[in-house]
Amino acid sequence: MIRVTGHISIDEREVEENFIRASGPGGQNVNKLSTAVQLRFNVRNSTLPDDVRERLTRLAGRRLTRDGVLIIGAQRHRTQARNRQDALERLIELIRRAAVAPPRRRPTKPKASAERRRLATKAHRSRIKNLRGKRFSDE
Repeated sequence: MIRVTGHISIDEREVEENFIRASGPGGQNVNKLSTAVQLRFNVRNSTLPDDVRERLTRLAGRRLTRDGVLIIGAQRHRTQARNRQDALERLIELIRRAAVAPPRRRPTKPKASAERRRLATKAHRSRIKNLRGKRFSDE
């Protein structure tokens, strides 16, 4: 079991790793060895709580496929083991961020005095703008 938080953990069987060749510079090492890791985690079929799963879906963004599979690619390091560790740490961090429930919004209402001041300012501006208009005389 992979421990994410105090009350959330995921089974290692839920995480699938594929090793691919890394792109970019690196010389012969990059051409011969499959050091890059593509980590796959099925969010829809995971054992995560429903609210965490929903927030994780929103947080994942473009990394989530239509089938609900979260794909994390790691190729920062030269070794396969370091890339595996990096990808897993990024998955855990994403789940930790999803586990934190956003604070509930308490609707607020402006004070009566603030509302009166706002309306008085609007009326004052309206009077000023009315004075700018053309005046017709009875002459």
